[in-house]
Amino acid sequence: MRPSKPPYTSDAHGTGHSPHRVDNRPHHPDDDRRLLRTVLAVPVVLSTLAAAFFLWLAVNTHPDGDWDQAAYGGIELGCALAVVLAGATGALWLAPSVRRVLRWPWAVPAALVGLAAVLRWVSSGA
Repeated sequence: MRPSKPPYTSDAHGTGHSPHRVDNRPHHPDDDRRLLRTVLAVPVVLSTLAAAFFLWLAVNTHPDGDWDQAAYGGIELGCALAVVLAGATGALWLAPSVRRVLRWPWAVPAALVGLAAVLRWVSSGA
């Protein structure tokens, strides 16, 4: 006769043959990635928005003529600030602890803003 033990029960040491993996680790109350994502998303979003603002200023600044060096300087400054802020966002995202929580879609807008700022800077003709 066979023993009456069900085929998928496990003992206290976790050596049973269960078809489902059982995680015996206790849940730590501070292991809340949503809160960490929110905290890390704040500087990423703010610096991306600031970079987009400076890019917007650079795109909407139009020189009155070749003699308008102030407008060209404003375009260069707006583009430079947008590139620096986008680079700072990318550098923050490159940290392994941040990358584990904020995946690559969080860095894409800053990279696009930085690329657009570089293109505007090159095409400004200053």
